[in-house]
Amino acid sequence: MHQFVRALLALIVGLATPAAAQQAQPGRVYTSNQITRWGKAVTPANAWRSYPRPQMKREQWLNLNGEWEYAIRPKAAPRPPAADGRILVPFPVESRLSGVARPVAPGDRIWCRRTLTIPPAWTGQRVLLHFGAVDYEAHVSVNGALVGSHQGGSDRFQFDITDYLRPGENALDVQVTDPTSAGAQPRGKQQLTPEGIWYTPVSGIWQTVWLEPVPALHIEDVRVTPDIDAGQLKVQVALNRSAADTDAVRITARTGGRVVSSMLVRGNRRATLPVPNARLWSPDDPFLYDLDVELVTVRNPMYAPAVPDRGSLVLTEREAALYRGVGRIGAPRDRVRSYFAMRKSSIGPGPVAGQPAILLNNKPLFQNGTLDQGWWPESLLTPPSEEAIRWELRYLNSAGFNMLRKHIKVEPAQYYHEADKLGILIWKDMPSGAEVDSLDQFVRPTSQAEAVMPSAVTEACEYELTRMISDLRHHPSIVVWVVNNEGLGQYASTRLGRMVQDLDPSRLVNKASGWLDTGDAGSDLFDIHTYEEVPNAPRLNHDRAIVLGEFGGIGLPIEGHLWFSDKRNWGYQTAKDREDYRARYVGKYDEVIRQKRELGLSAAVYTQTSDVEGEVNGLLTYDREVSKLPPADFARIHAPLFAQ
Repeated sequence: MHQFVRALLALIVGLATPAAAQQAQPGRVYTSNQITRWGKAVTPANAWRSYPRPQMKREQWLNLNGEWEYAIRPKAAPRPPAADGRILVPFPVESRLSGVARPVAPGDRIWCRRTLTIPPAWTGQRVLLHFGAVDYEAHVSVNGALVGSHQGGSDRFQFDITDYLRPGENALDVQVTDPTSAGAQPRGKQQLTPEGIWYTPVSGIWQTVWLEPVPALHIEDVRVTPDIDAGQLKVQVALNRSAADTDAVRITARTGGRVVSSMLVRGNRRATLPVPNARLWSPDDPFLYDLDVELVTVRNPMYAPAVPDRGSLVLTEREAALYRGVGRIGAPRDRVRSYFAMRKSSIGPGPVAGQPAILLNNKPLFQNGTLDQGWWPESLLTPPSEEAIRWELRYLNSAGFNMLRKHIKVEPAQYYHEADKLGILIWKDMPSGAEVDSLDQFVRPTSQAEAVMPSAVTEACEYELTRMISDLRHHPSIVVWVVNNEGLGQYASTRLGRMVQDLDPSRLVNKASGWLDTGDAGSDLFDIHTYEEVPNAPRLNHDRAIVLGEFGGIGLPIEGHLWFSDKRNWGYQTAKDREDYRARYVGKYDEVIRQKRELGLSAAVYTQTSDVEGEVNGLLTYDREVSKLPPADFARIHAPLFAQ
């Protein structure tokens, strides 16, 4: 058996090692003895093999996940002459599934290396190297030459590596540094000394690495915005650079192989496609249309005798009409396959007079969700597999949840694709950032003003916020952007809320979930967090929908399924047994149902989907093996929320 596979299996099978002994091992991260059924099935050959960008798919690509060499050294040290061992990408260094499970200090540098060979069929094309996410600062080299650098722990990035390649085998090196909680950069729940609501850090490559060939001029971005009121789909196709008059884009919407509408536009122009009698996307009917985007060559319509002044036609309806009427020449030079949904997320009149409500497709729909941390015992921020996320989303659906709040974490794109297909609504949090335990960067519920942050910190936060929206705005499942959570690094929330509204007017914005509310401007929701035995109610708000952004948190430890088997595990309240858990859960939801009926509450987010490390307030245990009530029981408790 391969040495790396033996080492990986030894880590996985090391379940018999007592937790305390594992914790005592020098130079290792505490990983408990928990592992999910999906984690047990992971091998270097099957680690995250699905297409990593399902909303913009090309036929040719090459997955670079699998075994890489790694080393960890002080960041001032030169490149090490030898590796420390092998790491399984895309699992972070600190995780068990990586095969490493070593801590990374703020003063460390991670070195990762693998070789790659470009398929002969790609000859003559540009080669793009894609990273789903690397936490936090990455420097990428090919054959010893630096091709690019990137800062940001949760956004995807790419480099054109064509000019650095040579025939045959090529060396790819990735250097990574990560301050984790020693810095104020966006990082979510990671902390160097995990405890309570703070979890094991994640460093290095933690989402898929992959290659794809593209022509020199190619499709860079596809942005879609549905308008169900007008029966239209607004599409922006951005090429990687400026286009010639003969470069055009054909956009075609289909369903079941049937063309719904098609349009030809000049390169780098907007288009509006009619979608008559649209079938609307909803949790009950998550219908997706297919969308094909092709870069084609056309006869130049701008030099026809009828066009005496070419420059005066730029970005006009006359220019658009000329391209709509021209014939296409030859086969597509580039093609991406995508999809879209016709759905609308908005605020409008609700069932309680004077209190606005969240609307989906112009109708009130109560959004019942969980706070979803997205952590896994064996793989931390990286889900162990695609099947694991499908199972969890289906579990939530069967338990009577139509929404989840993806809590201060960004998932791989495949996650949101699964939610698109299943009809799960998502409130998408921006990962928080601040120096943990700082008195000047952590706004409390009693604070009367927001934090003042250094420009370098605010620039990093706003860069990742705009990148997150750009990366994920294609997914119809996302219906709310959440800018800040519970005051952690909260600054200028009204300005940021307005910025997000301008960037994406097709979704709702929740500028501050919980704690310090800074008024109606820049936000569509008034959001309180309440972990009292009986949930508090948000006050009436004439301009915003009212929601419980977090509530619940009933703890129930399940023996044999605990991260810390020899320590106290906690919840916001602790149930004595399952019957006590059921009674507490019913009591909390009775109050949510009352608030919905009498006050016009629009949404509630229960803490949380699963136990996470020392927290035991999940519906599921951390290994996802035990549901603390049967899913059908949860669904029956929630059912009155959806009654008309």
